Amino acid sequence: MSTDTENGDDRMRKINVRVPEPLLEQIEAQWERRGYSSKSEAIRDALRDWVDPSTKLSDETLDDLEESREQRERGETVSEEEARERLGLDD
Repeated sequence: MSTDTENGDDRMRKINVRVPEPLLEQIEAQWERRGYSSKSEAIRDALRDWVDPSTKLSDETLDDLEESREQRERGETVSEEEARERLGLDD
């Protein structure tokens, strides 16, 4: 999987980024398994998603949203305050 030049622009500039050690360990454990040729490529891909996030929702999510709307219309929902109270959650 290579998305380095998908927009036709192969000019690269180097930046320095500091990340917490646990995050770096996760990146190092995942980049190759996810099909990237390097950690840099994986991070560039994540940055592209951050700049231009995907707005496509899965069919499962869309179904859940529709069910939620229907429950609201039938009066089967409760306020946040009531839900917190029922679940014993503090602010």
